[in-house]
Amino acid sequence: MRSLLLTLVMLAGACTAQSDGTMDLPAGQAGGSVARGDEAPVPLDAESPVEYPPALFDQGIGGTVVLRLFVTTDGAVVPDSSRIQESSGYPALDSAALAAAPKLRYAPATRNGTPVAAPFTQPIVFRAPERGGPIP
Repeated sequence: MRSLLLTLVMLAGACTAQSDGTMDLPAGQAGGSVARGDEAPVPLDAESPVEYPPALFDQGIGGTVVLRLFVTTDGAVVPDSSRIQESSGYPALDSAALAAAPKLRYAPATRNGTPVAAPFTQPIVFRAPERGGPIP
């Protein structure tokens, strides 16, 4: 159930290209304004490989980590390129997101319909249930 929540959050949102060549994947947005044929990498994972730290999950602690990733033309994340762009404020959440980065799978970015290697940002949202409550 924990990985399903992370997957849903990762897949939510539309891609938008930034002027610096970085592509943002904003959480919770229903549509985007990407030029036809120019698209950011698209997550392919049916289940998120990100593991929610059990102690933080049990305590109801959540947060968002924004990773800066680089994806090759075949959609593979270059592990040495993965960085934390914005911390969640919890080192265990940041570490869990960063540790899972090489396991994330993407359809590659495209420019004019051709696959290209591209840097982009990927939010990873850890959403814990309220203490004693059900998982949303």
